Amino acid sequence: MNSRRSFAAITFAILVLASPLFAQSGSKETKIMIRAVARDAKVIGQHVGGAKITVRDTATGEILAQGMQAAGTGDTNLIMKTPHTRGMKVYDTPDSSGFLAVLHLDKPTVVEISAEGPLGNAQATQRTSTTMLLMPGQDVLGEGILLEIHGLIVTALSPVPDAKVKTGSPFEVRATVTMACGCPTEPDGMWDANRIHVVARLLRDGKVESEVPMTYAGVQNTFHADVSPTAAGSLELQVLAMDPASANFGMMKEAVALVP
Repeated sequence: MNSRRSFAAITFAILVLASPLFAQSGSKETKIMIRAVARDAKVIGQHVGGAKITVRDTATGEILAQGMQAAGTGDTNLIMKTPHTRGMKVYDTPDSSGFLAVLHLDKPTVVEISAEGPLGNAQATQRTSTTMLLMPGQDVLGEGILLEIHGLIVTALSPVPDAKVKTGSPFEVRATVTMACGCPTEPDGMWDANRIHVVARLLRDGKVESEVPMTYAGVQNTFHADVSPTAAGSLELQVLAMDPASANFGMMKEAVALVP
C-alpha cells in the first residue's frame, strides 16, 4: 500500500513540474504594430524612403520579423496641433505608416525592436531601438510601439557632387533642410526655419578652412550662402543644420575640387 502511495505521489509531482513545459509547447501568433516617427514631427513614410523595422530575440540574436514601413506620414492636426491626452489615438490613423510584425512565440521573450530611417537619404539615416518583454498571444496593436528618430534631412542643390569650382571668386552653396519625415521648413511655419541654424563650411585635409552662415532663400526648405575659397585643391563641403531645442541635427558632405 505504501509503495502504491509513493508511486502515486511521485507521478503527481512529475505532472505538476512538467505542466508548465507542456503549457509552453507550441508557439502562438503574436502581432506587434511598430511605427518609426520623426522627432518633433510626423511618421516616417514613403516620401523619404520609409524605415526598416527589425525585431530580434535578445537571447539568441535571431531575427523574428523584419520589414518596411513606407506609407503615409499621419494626420498633421492630430500629431502636431491637437493636445494629447492619455490613451488618445494619435498615430493609429488610415494615412499613417507602420509595420505589423507577426511573431510566433512559445514563451515570454525579450526582444530588441529597431528602426532605421529615413532610407531615402543615406547621410540622414539614423537607427533607434528599444527592448521589451513580449508574451505569446498578447498582441500590441493600435498606436503600437513608437520608435523616435532624431535628425534633419539636408540635401545639396548646388554645387553638385564632385563639382569643379574656380578659386578667386565666391560660389553659391544651396541646400534644402527638412524634418526626418520630409515635413517642410519655412519661417514661422509649423516647422520654423528661424529655429534652425544652418552653416556651410569647407574642409581641407580634415580641417575647417572656412565657415559661413546660410540664410533662408525665400523658397520652402531652402537655404543658401556664398562661400569664398582661398586656394586650389580638393576640399570637402559640409552643410550643417542644427536645432538643439528639438534635439535635431543634420549634415551633408560632398567633395569639391577648387581649380585655378
